[in-house]
Amino acid sequence: MVATIDFAGTRFLVAGDAALFWPEQHALLVADLHLEKASSYALAGQMLPPYDSRATMEELATQIEKTSARAVWCLGDNFHDDGGEARLESEAAGLLRSITEHLDWRWIVGNHDPGLAAHWGGQVMEEMTVDGILLRHEAEPQDRRPEISGHFHPKLRQVLRGRMVSRRCFVRSETKMIMPAFGALTGGLHAEAHAILQACDGKRLEALVPAAGRVLSFALDSALAE
Repeated sequence: MVATIDFAGTRFLVAGDAALFWPEQHALLVADLHLEKASSYALAGQMLPPYDSRATMEELATQIEKTSARAVWCLGDNFHDDGGEARLESEAAGLLRSITEHLDWRWIVGNHDPGLAAHWGGQVMEEMTVDGILLRHEAEPQDRRPEISGHFHPKLRQVLRGRMVSRRCFVRSETKMIMPAFGALTGGLHAEAHAILQACDGKRLEALVPAAGRVLSFALDSALAE
């Protein structure tokens, strides 16, 4: 069974726990790869295992194979900083290059990588609109058009059997959908955080958590945004 999410009159297939496949466009949507985050931290003196980019690209390649995607559209913060492209670890870089040579790869720039130059292939853009759905990095609350974005790395946190459980989730309202971070080394913001709720519109807000071939829906308290 393949989990699905409906948004703006379109049915998307859930790929893994943080990506969407758009069947009509043959496109895989991901947000917030944050490639080379570990090496960025290392430059500041905080040493982390330098394998995050490789792990992220390997998982992305897996989802491309599973969905038979012909396009990959990345919704911003693709690299953790503008120097990340030049630092990209060799195996991750080789995998990225092989994908961009064969697929329609689009980089939407984010606040972490505004100077992205597509050194490893693909096209760079500020945002794009496909079949009436706007794809951008950060949600714009005043824009009433259907919109898919990233930026906030939403996670749903709940106490289950006395333990705090945190899972990546999509946040959906009538005209907004915020995707979870795809990157292997990314944290997350609670789905009911004020910043996320304010970025969305309307009173029907929900966190959507992929789990075992289905999507679990949890209502969010939109009053917290007021």
